[in-house]
Amino acid sequence: MDRNKIVKMHAHKAHKANKVFFPLISFFRVSLVLVASIFVGGCASQSIYYWGDYEDLIYAQYHEPGKATQEYQIEKMQADIQRAKSKNKPLPPGFYAHLGYQYLQLGKAGEARQYFETEKGNFPESAVLMDRFLKKLK
Repeated sequence: MDRNKIVKMHAHKAHKANKVFFPLISFFRVSLVLVASIFVGGCASQSIYYWGDYEDLIYAQYHEPGKATQEYQIEKMQADIQRAKSKNKPLPPGFYAHLGYQYLQLGKAGEARQYFETEKGNFPESAVLMDRFLKKLK
């Protein structure tokens, strides 16, 4: 065989192999980028609120009542207020109302009033409920 024919034959075979091989590599590259972006995107989504122990306290209050006394919840929630301030994040809706309710359960109407007012100020949509609570405190 002529050298040129051999070179052309190998080039033709290589071209056929590349038609299969390169799309496969492109598929893997695209898949790798897609999977990486999902993981990075999933890690990047963070709440605008500082939740702290709030959700766990609510859960414990209803599912393990003896474990979540008013004193325990107030202690944890006061610590959450400090942590939220240090992280410069707001606390979630209902947080201050729940804290006020815990104080009310202990008979501390002044503290309850303060936190009901804070809830109402931070979340105006809670005004109707907070006003009812405040009215009963008078």
